[in-house]
Amino acid sequence: MRIMAIDYGDARTGIAVSDATGLLAGFTTVIQSRKSEVVAEKIAELGKEMGVEELVMGFPKNMDGTEGLRAELYRGFAKRLEEVTGLVPVLWDERRTTVEAHAILHAGGRKSKDHRKNVDAVAAALILEGYLTRRRLEKREAF
Repeated sequence: MRIMAIDYGDARTGIAVSDATGLLAGFTTVIQSRKSEVVAEKIAELGKEMGVEELVMGFPKNMDGTEGLRAELYRGFAKRLEEVTGLVPVLWDERRTTVEAHAILHAGGRKSKDHRKNVDAVAAALILEGYLTRRRLEKREAF
């Protein structure tokens, strides 16, 4: 089962798609658009092309766990994704994913000014890895 993770943003949206087994993050890309309808359509096209069966979308929470102003915007985008893909996105706590993505890129020798091109895809991969790990743990606990 292929799972797509989405790191939705104002100007760029990071995408990560798992392998066919749904165990590892594989393909990553960035959608460059400020228009939510364009982003949703591109996600739907990519999802169909790659045989995605599940969506997980980074969801912004404040550090204290409450929902801020952006949460409502993200819920609206999740509804739009459901309309165009037929899949209900799982909302995944994305606190600190962008910070971790910048740290990963920096540790890999990338200069800070070059992070902008890749940070959203790395953040999407982190969202996907967290979600896949939780799924594996839940399966173990079920046995």
